[in-house]
Amino acid sequence: MRHVAIVGSGPAGYYTAETLQKAEDMAVDVIDRLPVPYGLIRTGVAPDHQSIKAVSRRYEGVALTDNVRFVGHVAVGSDVTIDELVELYDAVVLATGAPNDRPLDIPGANLPGVIGSAAFVGWYNGHPDFAGLNPPLDTAGVAVIGNGNVALDVARILAKTPQEFAGSDIVAHARAQLAESAVRHIHILGRRGPHQIAMTPKELGELGHLERASPRVDPADLPQEGDDALLEPGMRKSVTHLRSFAANPVAKPVTIDFDFFAMPVAIEGEGKAQRVIVERTTLDDELRSHGTGETYAIDAGLVISCIGYQTPPIPGVPYEHGRGRFANDEGRILPGLYCVGWARRGPSGTIGTNKPDGARIAELVLEDIGRGAGKAGRPGLDALLASRGVAPVTFADWRRIEAAEVAAALDGNPREKFVSVEAMLEAIGR
Repeated sequence: MRHVAIVGSGPAGYYTAETLQKAEDMAVDVIDRLPVPYGLIRTGVAPDHQSIKAVSRRYEGVALTDNVRFVGHVAVGSDVTIDELVELYDAVVLATGAPNDRPLDIPGANLPGVIGSAAFVGWYNGHPDFAGLNPPLDTAGVAVIGNGNVALDVARILAKTPQEFAGSDIVAHARAQLAESAVRHIHILGRRGPHQIAMTPKELGELGHLERASPRVDPADLPQEGDDALLEPGMRKSVTHLRSFAANPVAKPVTIDFDFFAMPVAIEGEGKAQRVIVERTTLDDELRSHGTGETYAIDAGLVISCIGYQTPPIPGVPYEHGRGRFANDEGRILPGLYCVGWARRGPSGTIGTNKPDGARIAELVLEDIGRGAGKAGRPGLDALLASRGVAPVTFADWRRIEAAEVAAALDGNPREKFVSVEAMLEAIGR
């Protein structure tokens, strides 16, 4: 029997397991520090994007196969080390994603009221690490820094009415606090222009259908319309939405302003964030942004940085600090140790990108381990955890947690998520 451990139960982890479980004489353990699986599908994808979250049913199908098991509530680093896993398994695959915010390196970034998108998204999605965040929503102005889909998700969630969350799985504490929000002016700041955004048409289009919020674009920021022909089709559709927002401004109580050619250079305030100082930029021939020296201020008591993510380092695992990922050669880190998904590539690509990536790394593992080295594998891990008093959460346990969340849902919503590890464990009688 060949034994493989996958650390992380998000898309990259389960796509890797999907290929591995088809091989003969294979046992796959998917290890996660939380008692619940699916990683960013559960706590990263926007709660009002249920069609995307539905991919978890595919992962459930993998998890229910005879040779794959979920090993939840086991922290790699404290309950078991990477070295111990490499000793126990024929291969160990790190599928830990990139859950940490890339730091916002400007003066004032540490003021209260400045929050990274991983924390803010985790807050409204019920991640146990961020459930107690309590963002300052008693402010009229918000600055969202970044020009990708995460920035759009953040702006949309801030702008929605309580009724617009029907059918979503936004958690109770976020639902309640957003209902009392004083936010009226949201600025999305990007250093470059409309042709350089990383926003997809679907997410941009959604902003045009919000009940109480209106997206606005300064027509002067848009390139000549004929230049759109040089864009690839998806980007062209995105820019078409921006042109529509510029041409058809609608008066609504909440505004979402796209500030292009806008580089935040400082956050100011008396003991907390109160304003963002923005420098106007221009692009050179290689489309790199440069400050012009001209600045303006945006009133913002809440600043959410959506400028990217990085994989947290693990002691003893080679790491590329510049790229925020594990150092690897096409997925190989060290003998018997691999990485996949954002932990391998850095934070790039969509959920779907992880499918071919997982298959490729799985094939690499199968090629390297051959018929297996007769390591202790699953029984060895069970014995080690038992000796340390660690009782893993199984997939059957998770399904009981899930059933309790479904039973607690508001009418029309898919679930009411538990937002603490203690509540999750209590649901299974621990």
